[in-house]
Amino acid sequence: MAPLKPYAGPVRKLVLGIDVGTTYSGISYAILDPGEVPKIQGVTRFPGQENAAGDSKIPTILYYRPDGTVHSAGAEAAVPGIELDAEDEDLFLSKWFKLHLRPEHLDSNEVNRRDLPPLPTGKTVVQVFADFLEYLVSCTQRYITSTHASGESLWNSLKDQIDFVLSHPNGWEGLQQGKMRQAAVLAKLVPDNAAGHARIHFVTEGEASLHFCVQSGLTTSSIETGESVMIVDAGGGTVDISSYSFTSTTPISVEEIATAECIMQGSTRVNVRAEKFLKERLKNSAYGNEEDIKTMLDYFDKFTKPVFKDSNETSYIKFGSMGCNDPKVKIRRGQLQLTGAEMESFFQPALDSIVATVQRQRQTASQPITTVFLVGGFAASPWLFNGLQKTLQERGMALCRPDTHTSKAVSEGAVSFYLDRFVSARLIRTTYGVSCNHDYVPNDPEHATRTLWRIIRPSGRVVLPNGFSPILTKGTRVREHQEMSRCYFREAREQRTLNRISTSITCYKGNAPDPHWMDVESEMYTPLCTIHADTSKVTRTPRQGSNGTYYVQVYNIILQCGLTELKAQISWTQDVSR
Repeated sequence: MAPLKPYAGPVRKLVLGIDVGTTYSGISYAILDPGEVPKIQGVTRFPGQENAAGDSKIPTILYYRPDGTVHSAGAEAAVPGIELDAEDEDLFLSKWFKLHLRPEHLDSNEVNRRDLPPLPTGKTVVQVFADFLEYLVSCTQRYITSTHASGESLWNSLKDQIDFVLSHPNGWEGLQQGKMRQAAVLAKLVPDNAAGHARIHFVTEGEASLHFCVQSGLTTSSIETGESVMIVDAGGGTVDISSYSFTSTTPISVEEIATAECIMQGSTRVNVRAEKFLKERLKNSAYGNEEDIKTMLDYFDKFTKPVFKDSNETSYIKFGSMGCNDPKVKIRRGQLQLTGAEMESFFQPALDSIVATVQRQRQTASQPITTVFLVGGFAASPWLFNGLQKTLQERGMALCRPDTHTSKAVSEGAVSFYLDRFVSARLIRTTYGVSCNHDYVPNDPEHATRTLWRIIRPSGRVVLPNGFSPILTKGTRVREHQEMSRCYFREAREQRTLNRISTSITCYKGNAPDPHWMDVESEMYTPLCTIHADTSKVTRTPRQGSNGTYYVQVYNIILQCGLTELKAQISWTQDVSR
């Protein structure tokens, strides 16, 4: 286990690590006292889950009233009899809402919005996310005030000094982080100003899981031998796969050695395939109605799926009374029978996808990887663990899984990330740049096809629009606080048109090594953010062109890319005479 360092901050504060998962969520925290070594603790008691004290996760679900207010959330939305209340009060169940935040390109062949449970009428995903964040923090307040000595005064003294670390899948980017920050503001976790925004931090689930493994002592042998490790965080919605190398042991320093990946093959996809199977099998049965299938899926998710371990065993789904029989579809005494092969068909695509991604990441890694750690809620599946262990052993890799509490890996790891950032270098997952004009080259065949789009600038330059200028390319290794910049210029006939600048940072998600045009693979380009600046005092140089005087303004676009959150800035040389 890597010992935490004494907290070096000047004042006491509280940090919360929040893991809003697709199916289950958890919270960990640490009270930071100057000069003292922090202790990472989990919230292990939630409303509606009093009989399961010690459980560190609650269901990621909410019931909404017809007027849009929250009726219940978490474990309180899963208490016995809640379905009857929902029917009587016309409540709407919101689940898997986190997946509505995902980037559209992320594993789009596997998941599309039609597959996802709908959001409540009149609610955006940001609003639902905010409602659940607000609920989680209220649970944390209740836990801390009832668990710690003088808990009420402790919370009141720290509630305005809370830093929040929100985890998200590897495949999420600036747009998703921005929406999560909006949700945190909407939930009143922080005020909507620069100081409030600075109290929201982000960490990928892969990196948070690495921190958990290190702090839990799971990677001790790997650290001692200087080996590299791969983290497979198998959750409800996504499976996040990341690879790291330990470059130093004292202090611990880790570098990412392959581009982190995210695949939409979490445990919920097993449910989706089971649902499709049941609807097809029961389409001509009296038990193929919506209510019975919902009951079957609930039982499947809670009891059948978690214990399935072998294709040689028969599985059962209980759903009705002893009088429910239909031999043609293998229903007997209120139980539907599933063969091992049928059960395996629900899981197999997830295993195949994980293995393919592990193999691809291993091949692209800059150092050999022989050890894989499996964490996350889906890691508890005996079939997934056994199948992955056997397949990886055949490829010369050892699979390790913590004995307990893999479900709290991300929330605890998020707090650890805040306290002691092990990862000193990361690989960029996508290419970032800006739109631009390319100088027109008549004898370039590609330019010749764009002749009709030529534009003449004030200088007399002939340019072509729809160009792309990369600033930071996919696969680049960057260190914390490292900046990447590129110089650009604008020209205009009148000086006043150079008084303001607005530039959009664009992501390119394709595989072309040198993306050049934004109208080629246009679906692969998505806006990340827009930078606005007052450039009225920026130097503009007068020049003579073929059509008279024009002005040139030079500036730099800077990307701060070594952290888990990308930041963009514009810099320039100021004209002191203006």
